[in-house]
Amino acid sequence: MANKDFIHQRICVYAGTEFDPAVDEQVQEILRAKFNIHLPQRASFNDSLASSTSDHELIRLILEYRTME
Repeated sequence: MANKDFIHQRICVYAGTEFDPAVDEQVQEILRAKFNIHLPQRASFNDSLASSTSDHELIRLILEYRTME
């Protein structure tokens, strides 16, 4: 299992910019601006990410990062 810092590094390389994957607004902005991905409305932001993991590898990485302790 990869550690949280490594996952964060992969996310930033994939996105082409440094940002905090734990901040909902930053994640949403990156997904929209860079990848034209609009998340569905769900009860929580993590639920929205989880329902879209098959849409893009970056979403899976962000969700993995956010669920790590």
